[in-house]
Amino acid sequence: MHISLAGFAVCAGLLLIGYCSRATLIVALMGSLAFGSTAVVSLTMLGGSSPLAFTLIAFVLLLFVLIRRTTLDDLAVVFTKYRAAWIALGLMFYVCVGTALLPRLFAGRTNAFVPVHGVIFEVPLGPVSGNVTQTSYFVLGVLTFLALSVLLLCRANLQKMRNGFFAWCVLHAALGLTDFASKLLGAGDVLAPIRTAAYAMVTEAEEAGFSRIVGGYSEASAFGGATLATLAFAFTYWRRTLSSTALALSIALLVLLMLCTSSTAYVGAFAISVPLILALGRSMLAGRFSRNDLMLFAVVLLAVVIILSMYLYNDRQFAPVVHLFESTILNKPLSNSGQERTNWNLTSLQSFLDTGGLGIGFGSSRASSWIIAVISQIGLLGALFVAALVMELSRSIGRPGSGEIDPEMRALHDSVRACALAWLVGASIGSGSADPGLLFFVALATVLACRTQCARFSMRIGEPTSTLDRDYG
Repeated sequence: MHISLAGFAVCAGLLLIGYCSRATLIVALMGSLAFGSTAVVSLTMLGGSSPLAFTLIAFVLLLFVLIRRTTLDDLAVVFTKYRAAWIALGLMFYVCVGTALLPRLFAGRTNAFVPVHGVIFEVPLGPVSGNVTQTSYFVLGVLTFLALSVLLLCRANLQKMRNGFFAWCVLHAALGLTDFASKLLGAGDVLAPIRTAAYAMVTEAEEAGFSRIVGGYSEASAFGGATLATLAFAFTYWRRTLSSTALALSIALLVLLMLCTSSTAYVGAFAISVPLILALGRSMLAGRFSRNDLMLFAVVLLAVVIILSMYLYNDRQFAPVVHLFESTILNKPLSNSGQERTNWNLTSLQSFLDTGGLGIGFGSSRASSWIIAVISQIGLLGALFVAALVMELSRSIGRPGSGEIDPEMRALHDSVRACALAWLVGASIGSGSADPGLLFFVALATVLACRTQCARFSMRIGEPTSTLDRDYG
């Protein structure tokens, strides 16, 4: 076992930031998500697996919740109020049992892709270290969901969670801009000292002549997926509140998204923009454009006019952009990387069929899509559990502008929900694990808590103002 001093230094800095914002563990946990290549330790007994910074802070959070005197009573409330708590707990036990049995039950009956010294090889199915590491990450996510659900029964902690999401967005944007500026100035990877994870680091690659931005992650695809999620959060929060901070973050993250050269980010951005375009079109046809809708429409129209004017003035300056589009979108399926990832997905689907729909066990193989990884690793029953959790996350709490919904809670709910769904869209395009990630479980706990607070707000409409300020956690 090798301890990373840089990883512990990052965790200490995050805890200090959280302490200064009076939300130590929540802000530190969310901020740690921006450091996707910073490990705190390397476990040689598990093939060099390197738990990332968020694992240490999540463990501290779990310990904090365990030592609270009211935790058992609060857990009873959580399991009474949240159907998702039972679904998540059932899925956790199903995953653990399946991981122990399925790779041994179907050993040698199908093939799997596993990493060996950073290189992916196709081998006969069997138990691998990924069964332990990936399942451990998933179990940590479920336990963190339950712990946060307990803490977020208190409305004040929801305000801390909002600060935590903003801290994550700010740190992610800052690391991305730092990485971009250093490469633009020819300084190379200045964030290399914090990249302590035992991953293959693809931090100084180029795509169609453009330097790939990786921020705090190990490669551009992971950074692009996180940028997609943070942009969804900041943009939705701006639309709900007209916050200038959220607007500034949205602009910075949109620029990083366009410059990151990630196919995952570009395809994901198109996918999540479709609902927005449909909503704007429906509002326009109904004649109820809001002020921020008009502002957004004007900004987009201005950008289109400027781009068309530049193109008409000198179309040659767009040649590098066209080349980048062809490389990352049009020609991506034909590239060696694209064909390799297609082979991973086809083999994973074949594994699902070879096991009669039961799956091959969590972490047994590598895919190139979260959806395909879920189907192949935990089978049809596990996929139904996951789909139920996604449906719980996707539910709405009321129409914007409704007086029956606490506007502050609605803004946080819609922003976090958009963030998590954008995260899943990116994972469905380019993630190789069946684990939806810690962010998914944090977001699920947050949106469920927001709905609880909004329900209390609806019941208290008409009561004296003094009662609205009381802590009902």
